Amino acid sequence: MENEKIISRLEVIKLEHGDLDDAIKLMEEAPFIDMLQLKRMKVRKLKLKDEITLLQSKLIPDIEA
Repeated sequence: MENEKIISRLEVIKLEHGDLDDAIKLMEEAPFIDMLQLKRMKVRKLKLKDEITLLQSKLIPDIEA
């Protein structure tokens, strides 16, 4: 059950991460850039990446040595 919740959350944040990536690319191509908004989006994207990494590590079973 716990893995199902993690997988569901991963799908949601991966989608948001991808959407932010697309939005950042579009914003960087615009003639006028709101640097504060761009920075906020990049920080949010990094936080999502960290959360993705954390959740993926929780899906890996522990191996006892």
